[in-house]
Amino acid sequence: MVSAALLELFASSARFKRVAIRKEADLRGKNKNTRIHRKTAQMSVSGLPFDDFRTLLRDLPGPDARALVAARERDAQLTKPPGALGRLEEIAFWLAAWTGRTPAVNRPLVAIFAGNHGVTKQGITPFPPTVTQQMVENFAAGGAAINQICVAYDLGLKVFDLALDYPTGDITEEAALSERDCAATMAFGMEAIAGGTDLLCIGEMGIGNTTIAAAINYALYGGSARDWVGPGTGSEGEMLERKIAAVEKAVALHGDHLDDPLEIMRRLGGREIAAMAGAILAARMERIPVLIDGYVATAAAAILKAANPSALDHCLIGHVSGEPGHLRAIEMLGKTPLLALGMRLGEGTGAALAAGIVKAAAACHSGMATFAQAGVSNKH
Repeated sequence: MVSAALLELFASSARFKRVAIRKEADLRGKNKNTRIHRKTAQMSVSGLPFDDFRTLLRDLPGPDARALVAARERDAQLTKPPGALGRLEEIAFWLAAWTGRTPAVNRPLVAIFAGNHGVTKQGITPFPPTVTQQMVENFAAGGAAINQICVAYDLGLKVFDLALDYPTGDITEEAALSERDCAATMAFGMEAIAGGTDLLCIGEMGIGNTTIAAAINYALYGGSARDWVGPGTGSEGEMLERKIAAVEKAVALHGDHLDDPLEIMRRLGGREIAAMAGAILAARMERIPVLIDGYVATAAAAILKAANPSALDHCLIGHVSGEPGHLRAIEMLGKTPLLALGMRLGEGTGAALAAGIVKAAAACHSGMATFAQAGVSNKH
């Protein structure tokens, strides 16, 4: 279980605000009712050192072997040739193993974490940081792409506004966060599962955060900055060159501290990176399957993988985005994305679309008749 101390620890800015949005849809996929809950947390904290998270990462729970065996046995009796549903079968097994029950998705949730970044002052993106707050308001009003996907697939939606008035440090000049702030933000991210979910989709919003993701990947995997930097929201020409230079400068500045994944996160990351890492970790402790969205969310997940090679066993990658470095980053995690639609929006949109596939996989496994029930002859 996740400790109460971690779940109660909020970011030390003491100005985090959570906006939780639940979309309910009727059978035709039209919006039926919207409930918006706003919670402002203002409290002082003493901070937690990374050692608390290192302990959690060392003692991760594993899958439920009995549930996995039961799912495989049932699959062998369903009215289809073995393997005929391809990855849908593997997804059903994955659900069973991590939930410890017959595959089902009853309370799917998309969690979006929004943060701002000091590195934007380096002129690396065509959009101002104010767009992050404007998009959070758009999420709350139901006007973004993710809102429509959540309605279509009957997914819950929570949006976490991570002190948008207080950008992180410019990673080309200083660490993005102190250890205290980073640990506190991870703990705040763990709140994503409060209230209950049985499938967590991780997404983000943050002007400048593809620069952050590129810096994390460069620090973790090497190569060159150019290998990992892409256009993001539209950086091209001289702006793209500034973005590459910023990543090179940042990784060089913090180079003496990059043998520790959590130090990489606090020095080169951002609040949404730390919060997503916390959410993924909390889901693991509670054995909740996770779908990871695009390039930035994958970078957050990579921090956990670097700290413990088994840390993402409860996760699938929802899609491969159009950001050039994303496929390579996914390959470094040893994963295969569920979708490849050329999307590069963020907002958890790819993970949310993949949730529809996961729901279908669970429904096929649980709802199909067996050969005996249907009176269909099995193979000899």
